[in-house]
Amino acid sequence: MNRSIRSLGLVMMALFVAMVVQLANLQVVQAHKLNNDPRNTRQAVADFSRPRGAIQTADGVVLAQSVPSGDQFKYQRVYPQKSLYAFLTGYLSFRYGTEGVERTYGDDLAGRNLPVRASDLSHLLDNSPRTANVTLTVGAALQQVATTALGPRVGAVVALDPRDGSVLALASQPSYDPNELASHDPKVEEAAFKGLNADPGRPMLPRVYRESYAPGSTFKVVTTSAVFDRKPELATKVYPVLTSLPLPNTNKELHNFGGEACGGVLPQLFRVSCDTGFGQIGLDLGPDPLAGEAGQFGFREPPPLDLPGVFPSVFPKATVFEHAEALLAYSAIGQFDVSATPLQMDLVAAGIANHGTIMAPHVMKEIRDSDGNLVRSYAATPWQPAGSPTTSPATADQVKAYMVSVVTGGTGTAVALPGVQVAAKTGTAEVDASHTNAWMIAFAPADNPTIAVAAVLPGLTGVGNEVTGGVKAAPIVRAVIAAYLGIKA
Repeated sequence: MNRSIRSLGLVMMALFVAMVVQLANLQVVQAHKLNNDPRNTRQAVADFSRPRGAIQTADGVVLAQSVPSGDQFKYQRVYPQKSLYAFLTGYLSFRYGTEGVERTYGDDLAGRNLPVRASDLSHLLDNSPRTANVTLTVGAALQQVATTALGPRVGAVVALDPRDGSVLALASQPSYDPNELASHDPKVEEAAFKGLNADPGRPMLPRVYRESYAPGSTFKVVTTSAVFDRKPELATKVYPVLTSLPLPNTNKELHNFGGEACGGVLPQLFRVSCDTGFGQIGLDLGPDPLAGEAGQFGFREPPPLDLPGVFPSVFPKATVFEHAEALLAYSAIGQFDVSATPLQMDLVAAGIANHGTIMAPHVMKEIRDSDGNLVRSYAATPWQPAGSPTTSPATADQVKAYMVSVVTGGTGTAVALPGVQVAAKTGTAEVDASHTNAWMIAFAPADNPTIAVAAVLPGLTGVGNEVTGGVKAAPIVRAVIAAYLGIKA
């Protein structure tokens, strides 16, 4: 009898301990996760039943705000600029949760992260909640220019300040209006969400940082940096004039775009974007140097942008080429399994512009509470995914000079601007027999860069020069740089 009682007691004690552990897990360990789970209706009701701070541009244009709704939720989240900033603000939805800045800085906007100040006594006395306003680094005029230049075409454009990583403009098409997702009418909210997700154009996809494409010849910036950083003797090697490059251990050949013939030393190859020359450079570099340089530029790591769901870009590990050496030639020109987000390629350009150091990209400029007190501002920091600077200042300066030559007498003349020197690299990645990705990355002024831009138009159909980055993407980049520098293009 006593043994049975002891056994029952031990079981009860074990159950009690398990209950205490689970309660601690729920209330302490998982508290933040559960509070912010979109399925947590209690938290959603709380967020919708109190004011929420505004999101605004660097020049004060309101992008998101809460207004009295007069219904059970008390406050309606409104996005006055509609689709223009959808991939920055995101949305606040009762059923579908949050996206964009609404998610990243949700606790700040709702006032849950604010420090206690002596002046907070007034809020306690009048029972008024404190919130915070988030100011972004994006300027309204430049965002409009970037969106207009992109137009209705599927694609993306992003502009950064290479000196501190500030996002100056971020546009992706197609886009969507966050207002319907924030509707208090469940039928409107559900219809909007289902309709957007069923749209084959994927209007809710932020192509700037959550979709990657073969970067084509824009990747030659990385390959060229690998030459100077790892095998500088290749910079003076004379490569033969070819229309196609026979690939080792295979009967395949790598062909120049449009069947053109090209060759020479590295500056010539870069200026005309010679695929056969760069294919051979990839073979000469070898797997470890090329894969290592790609890693230094951030490939295989998601950039630390303060928006949710940022994708890493892809460059194969060196071991992939051990029994497939010929694929190095394709990888060196941004093809094969190489893929990059527009954000990643803009960071490549920004790293060269900033003397070899890529700064962490960010959209938050500062956060102030509802009384105007500064809560925090973004502190610029280098992004060093491999634990060291991306490349040396000497390499960056050399590659910059090559990028200038692309604009003055190469494949990127369409991005040239009066009175300012622009550095750029075009890219035309052949996706299949009938589709290409048209790219351009650029920065200016070349001698003291303050803006770096990347643009991509994926999946273009057509032939010849009409689908190249130098023709299709260059006007977008040119418009954004001109607007930022105040040049009448």
